[in-house]
Amino acid sequence: MQQALDNPGLISLAAGFVDPESLPSAASHSAAASLLSQPLLARAALQYGSVRGDTPLRELLLQRLLAHDAADAAAPRAQHTPSLDQVILTAGSNQLLALLADALLDPGDAVVCDAPSYFVFTGLVESVGARCFGVAADADGMRVDALEQLLEAHAAAGTLQRIKAIYTVSYYDNPRGVSLARSRRAALVALAERYSHTHRIYVIEDAAYRELRFSGEDQASVCAYDTSGETVIYAGTFSKTFSPGLRVGYGVLPKSIAPAVSALKGNIDFGSPYLNQCVLAEALKLGLYEPHVEQLRALYAAKAACMLSALDEHVAPLGVCSYERPKGGLYVWLSLPANVETGPTSELYARAREAGVLYVAGEYCYPSGPERQKNALRLSFGVQSEERIQLGIQKLAAAMREVI
Repeated sequence: MQQALDNPGLISLAAGFVDPESLPSAASHSAAASLLSQPLLARAALQYGSVRGDTPLRELLLQRLLAHDAADAAAPRAQHTPSLDQVILTAGSNQLLALLADALLDPGDAVVCDAPSYFVFTGLVESVGARCFGVAADADGMRVDALEQLLEAHAAAGTLQRIKAIYTVSYYDNPRGVSLARSRRAALVALAERYSHTHRIYVIEDAAYRELRFSGEDQASVCAYDTSGETVIYAGTFSKTFSPGLRVGYGVLPKSIAPAVSALKGNIDFGSPYLNQCVLAEALKLGLYEPHVEQLRALYAAKAACMLSALDEHVAPLGVCSYERPKGGLYVWLSLPANVETGPTSELYARAREAGVLYVAGEYCYPSGPERQKNALRLSFGVQSEERIQLGIQKLAAAMREVI
């Protein structure tokens, strides 16, 4: 990210930023103007808010989640409805993930995650003295058979009590752009519950990219398969679907963990920026959000198609690489031959950098350990124009051809 900022001429296919031209300046202006034109609401929005966040917005977000999940006829009918006290607003979903790491983990504890996974979360885990265990993933997300083997091995070794959570990006994940299959969602929750022998093993569902779907139908969250409401922590955000500058994320938490997260948050910030929450709530109330998301879906569908077409034209002929074809999100995962490294000290990285293109080395996306792979890279189609995406892939393919 720093290299991209320092060298604006580079074609950065690295940073997972949203398209700057897509940012909702007009919608944000309308929402803010409407809010600030109402003196009572304006003064309230400019005051401190509560630790858990704006009550009307929390109510709206909870109802939206329940409605989206209920639209999937294959999902189970919930035996409970989360209360408003279980919904908390945060400064982006990353703040929620940081609070969860602090609330759930002690030094020496562990979280299970996909291999590869969202490298910011694995960094958060390591920052509190814990570690991540990677579980193999495929085109349908985390492999529940591999998860069961890992949990069983820890149970046999007497170390299961150190595993506190299972983390997964359930829709169009970062870094691979794949979703957890519907058939695996219930099984994931069931495994967490089955191995919660002496303590609760939570499932942290990061749904940051759920609404950036440009192919297929929406499916119910992993949270919807938690029929008791005691296992899954749902994390959502508006950074990808509206504005990262507003920094509004949210969580729907089991009753057992919500008070601890709220207490930690109160000690940190007394509540996330209240004005931002009120602007977003006004955008939702005025019907400005859904049309914007529809525009984003069309925009990213075109960009993804552009990147895949360029990969088909310039990389596929090499005959030794593979890549996923995402149905949503912002990323494409590219795997190279096992003997071709992609890290920051590799020949490929140097040649790509000289050619004027940046990518994220895949090794950053794996937990520390023997499962870390060094022959993959993450590409993002979020920021660049279609023309620069095509040129960037062409330059990257030329660098790959030289190295391979």
